[in-house]
Amino acid sequence: MVTAREAREAAMDASKYVRYTPEQVEALERLYYECPKPSSLRRQQLVRECAVLANVDPKQIKVWFQNRRCREKQRKESGRLQSLNRKLTAMNKLLMEENDRLQKQVSHLVYENGYYRQQTHSAGLATTDTSCESVVTSGQQNLVAAPPPQPPPRDASPAGLMSIAEETLTEFLSKATGTAVEWVQMPGMKPGPDSIGIIAISHGCAGVAARACGLVGMEPAKVAEILKDWPLWLRDCRSMEVVNVLPAGSNGTIELLYMQLYAPTTLAPARDFWLMRYTSILDDGSLVVCERSLSSKQGGPSMPLVQPFIRGEMLPSGFLIRPSDGGGSVIHIVDHLDLEPWSVPEVVRPLYESSAIVAQKMSMAALRYLRQVAHEDTNSVITGWGRQPAALRALSQKLTRLGSSNSTNRSNSL
Repeated sequence: MVTAREAREAAMDASKYVRYTPEQVEALERLYYECPKPSSLRRQQLVRECAVLANVDPKQIKVWFQNRRCREKQRKESGRLQSLNRKLTAMNKLLMEENDRLQKQVSHLVYENGYYRQQTHSAGLATTDTSCESVVTSGQQNLVAAPPPQPPPRDASPAGLMSIAEETLTEFLSKATGTAVEWVQMPGMKPGPDSIGIIAISHGCAGVAARACGLVGMEPAKVAEILKDWPLWLRDCRSMEVVNVLPAGSNGTIELLYMQLYAPTTLAPARDFWLMRYTSILDDGSLVVCERSLSSKQGGPSMPLVQPFIRGEMLPSGFLIRPSDGGGSVIHIVDHLDLEPWSVPEVVRPLYESSAIVAQKMSMAALRYLRQVAHEDTNSVITGWGRQPAALRALSQKLTRLGSSNSTNRSNSL
């Protein structure tokens, strides 16, 4: 005669796949949330305590948990691959845009080359004379070109500042996305969606500069708000004061700033900067925050020196923030400074002449801070005490599991 247990085992062997009811699945999911990998004793206890699982064999529950952990692992891997795919898609779009821009630049240069060749040929024909002396004289007159017309001096009026802002925007964009300087990749940085490079100083490129590019999971407006607050992400920034704010076109603003930086050593004086910041929106929807020093050379309003600081110069620098198709923002960061290295002892002069140091202290610091903020926003939960970081959430869950395990052990002992 076949017993009930033998009949149940025979039925399980005949059908290896077990169909769980919604109530059973809900009970298993609750246990999985508390403990993804329960022990054999915990599974047997679950069968005894949960009425809906009374007819399920503990071995089948073990198989269910194995499949559930496998599905969770696949889900996390799928999310990671999707995030990587978004980064690669954004980088591919940037490279295609850069390729189109370079092709247009080549076409423009070819056109200008042909035009200048034609002008030179026409000028040579016009100056031809029967007298060799007249030919040489007229050729010299043509070769000595008149000096280019100088732009009219600009003042501190809104129109003058707007002229400086437009010029700063053009120069910054040529550094951020163009070939105005020869960028050299920093050692240890691999090319890809998150690449950071330094520039080689040559052919009239004054000072030192650094460039960074990265993708963060935040909207462009929030990224710009964070990056404009220098003391927030740059430890070397001692203070920053907004002296004046003027409205500009395209929903933009022009700000006059005074900023102070700490000296890297006690052997050198600290630096301060008198800056103009221009915030605007491009035709493609990109958000631009560009900055440069104001001095008599640019024709802008000057500011008296503050003792004991040495006035540093910021060449056109800033942040180009583009919305990404997969969410978040693609950011180009350019920091171009002239820190007057001649004014410090020779032993600390490399601190003012190294592009790598500028990259590590400024460009990379800004990008790392943005990633930190984006990571904290993504891995946080709302609790009764406000926003809680993921590390605290994991610790609280671990303490909860330990507490439930201890209570279970106490109940078993009783």
